[in-house]
Amino acid sequence: MTPGFILLVILALAVAGWFAGRAKAAAFPRATGAARAHSLPSQHGWFVAIWAAAPALIFLAVWAAVVPGLTLNEVLRAPAASALPAFPMERAAILSQARALSAGQTMPELHPLAASLASVWGAAATRYGMIGLALAALLAFAGGAWAWTRLSPRFRARTRVERIVMGALLGASLIAILTTLGIVASLLFESLRFFSRVSPLDFLFGTLWSPQSGDEGTFGAVPLFWGTIFIGAIIAMLVAIPLGLLSAIYLTQYAPPAARRWLKPILEVLAGVPTVVYGYFAALTVAPAIRGFAATLGIPGASSESALAAGLVMGVMIIPFVSSMADDSIAAVPQSMRDGSLAMGATTSETIRRVLVPAALPGVVGGVLLAVSRAIGETMIVVMAAGLAANLTANPFSSVTTVTTQIVQLLTGDQEFDSAKTLAAFALGLVLFIVTLLLNIVALRVVKKYREAYE
Repeated sequence: MTPGFILLVILALAVAGWFAGRAKAAAFPRATGAARAHSLPSQHGWFVAIWAAAPALIFLAVWAAVVPGLTLNEVLRAPAASALPAFPMERAAILSQARALSAGQTMPELHPLAASLASVWGAAATRYGMIGLALAALLAFAGGAWAWTRLSPRFRARTRVERIVMGALLGASLIAILTTLGIVASLLFESLRFFSRVSPLDFLFGTLWSPQSGDEGTFGAVPLFWGTIFIGAIIAMLVAIPLGLLSAIYLTQYAPPAARRWLKPILEVLAGVPTVVYGYFAALTVAPAIRGFAATLGIPGASSESALAAGLVMGVMIIPFVSSMADDSIAAVPQSMRDGSLAMGATTSETIRRVLVPAALPGVVGGVLLAVSRAIGETMIVVMAAGLAANLTANPFSSVTTVTTQIVQLLTGDQEFDSAKTLAAFALGLVLFIVTLLLNIVALRVVKKYREAYE
């Protein structure tokens, strides 16, 4: 019995409870002669439906987590399970085949023991599924029946339903907060393990990054920090800020309404293109062109993987972040300021340069900071276009790497989470998290200040 079928049964009982509660509430005025019930019939129905669904759904979530262990224990108690090998990996592989075979999947290379255990697994899963269905249906019926007996003309069903909905919304908010706290706690815990082996000063100020060796003094992250800033905060911003700001000025001040309706969505499509597509474009088109250009100019050390290639494509990718925020900021400037400047004899370009852009500058700065946060967290473009070499260089034609790229490299494959090499990824993630958090806080405060000024 699959959890999906049990869920459908619970929802069906909840729907039936809604109709039953609504029907009972609709008969209140005729049965009692009361002037008016406190809540609407539909609100009484929702009260019954919630009590029919909520306890059963909670039980279903717990039961779905418990059933695999119960099924496995029953399979292991079967006589055929005594022939299972003692080696854990081989034992787990046979049990996995038995579970897949019991679910109706075909296996290309089936172990004979898995075929004999599949029937036991299927029977146990069916039995526990039936038990779960019966208990969930019983809970749904009991909860709905209890709620149905509570209904009366003076019963405050609306208040109860609103409280339940408010509690559900609060729970959803707490899930997001607890998830964030869990991420921060895991980063801090693993980073503290790393810093117990490597000095924080060597990590934050060292210039040699070679974690594969694991030797002391090879965990200097300055080349990674410089590569992240060089690509994401310098080259990419040199592309995104002028193009994004100028496009926003054109769309708000010069473009006809028909052109704006087409150009603004087309520009914002850039934000929806997958980063792997940008990475392919950077690696196959932009990087070879830059290498050929550098060779033509006779620049030494030009590489097919360069910071310039990754930065240019990344700048194009984040143009919508700057453009959208600048567009909203310029459009929010009071029309009286623009009209006053034009009335004083200033041209349109002078009004834009001396009135609109300075007035919208806080919002533009907020958009730029958000774009920087997006850029320094980018991975795919850097991996495909900038390379993996941790070089401390200001040559844009050389290969560099970033923090996110090294995190991916350190955690790729089968890794032991008890070595400084692997734990270094968590320290890098913690630094990146703190920097991105600070940038977002500054950006939000700048935008908030700007909104307060013109609202």
